[in-house]
Amino acid sequence: MNAPASPAPEPGRCQRLKAASRREHDSVDTLVLGVRPFESRERYALFLQVQHRFHGSLQALYGDVQLNRTLPGLAALSRFEAVQADLRDLGLPVPGVPAPVQLSAPAEALGWLYCSEGSNLGAAFLFRQTQQLGLGAQRGARHLAPHPDGRALQWRQFVGLIDALVLSEEQERQAVDGALAAFEFYRSSVRDIFG
Repeated sequence: MNAPASPAPEPGRCQRLKAASRREHDSVDTLVLGVRPFESRERYALFLQVQHRFHGSLQALYGDVQLNRTLPGLAALSRFEAVQADLRDLGLPVPGVPAPVQLSAPAEALGWLYCSEGSNLGAAFLFRQTQQLGLGAQRGARHLAPHPDGRALQWRQFVGLIDALVLSEEQERQAVDGALAAFEFYRSSVRDIFG
């Protein structure tokens, strides 16, 4: 006799965010690969400008006191200083901190942070590409380098914190709105900077 099948577990919040933003995520991936950011150091310099704009606009979220209470250790995850160091490594000007993202509701921050931290997983591929340009974790590609404990562990810890939050249905929608806005912001930055 076969035991009855257990119901499939309810997907976690990050899985739901992934499902809700899959098309936007794929669109950004296609766009980034299409602008060939690792074809030359000149094109990589443009990519760094995109990264500076995106990560710089999130500085206020990573430094937010309430978000750091909700998501302990958040401030240490920001890659903005590493992006600035990468720009300096290549002898490029370091612009001022971009204007912070504007949220319509506090829970949108979760979607923005989900996109930013999720991009660190995809950065493994990008990091390998920088090595063809003679760059790496000590020079020029610091912001794409893996966390000392590894990308997967850092991501699992972040997902655990996000998934454990108790949110209303409206806040769940706001988190999705934030993720969609983050992908659109990044896509718009790529088009603006690469032309």
